[in-house]
Amino acid sequence: MHRRFTGVLALGAAAVLLLGACAKSTPSGGGGGSSSSPTVQFTTLTPGTLLVGSCLAYKPFEYYQGGQLVGFDVEIMAAIADKLGLKLEWKKANFDTIFTALAAHSFDAVAAASTIKPDRLQVVDFSDPYYNARQSLTVNTTKTPDITTTDQLPSTAVIGVQKGTTGKDWAEANLATKGIQIKTYTNAPDAFTDLEAGNITGVINDEPSSEAEVQSRPDLKVVEPIDTGEHYGIAVAKDNPDLTKAINGALAAIVADGTYKTIYAKYFPGVPVPPEYGG
Repeated sequence: MHRRFTGVLALGAAAVLLLGACAKSTPSGGGGGSSSSPTVQFTTLTPGTLLVGSCLAYKPFEYYQGGQLVGFDVEIMAAIADKLGLKLEWKKANFDTIFTALAAHSFDAVAAASTIKPDRLQVVDFSDPYYNARQSLTVNTTKTPDITTTDQLPSTAVIGVQKGTTGKDWAEANLATKGIQIKTYTNAPDAFTDLEAGNITGVINDEPSSEAEVQSRPDLKVVEPIDTGEHYGIAVAKDNPDLTKAINGALAAIVADGTYKTIYAKYFPGVPVPPEYGG
């Protein structure tokens, strides 16, 4: 039996407007609030702490820099935890098993550049979307300078993907059917290291992550964006819907007060903030 902390999120008027229907809840525990500040009650595994699972090696979303954990997801979750009045802690996990681990209460939530998709929704719930993403093809321009699209990949190509990702799903559905070999990696950076060494032909991976990886790898280049219409969400166990509602409220609040826009500009300079996130 898990110990859970009960907390209360007070939603400001702007946040309530952005949250819409998701703000509706029937509190089941303690807490309060005035009639002008509706409240959403929620629980966490440890009193006063929001424990978040992630692979912690996925630039620019969550990664270590000089011994410090940084990234877009890291700052977004810090802002959300602040709105919820909680201390934020992170727990490293393999991405290919992270959702089953969440369902088994290894952590309160998952923030790992995770696409909201039907098979994952069978296992966990997701917050409202907080990032719009697409896939991409990265190649080694010193080894295969003529490959600029997936259509140019020969049947002898070997494509690297991270286990459990939508990049892997896309590669299997669109490339493996052409006889192209798909090689999986537990951590995305290892695929790029193999590409640098000439051991694979390319990498299919989320575009912003790939762009971050090639910055320190001069032989590599992201040559093709692949629009898959993906949206990232924060995953929460299905038996904790009040926490999902609280996270949605906090997310709406940081969009409304401009915090989201500031964090977005820091990690994606020059990229317009989508209007649904305050752009």
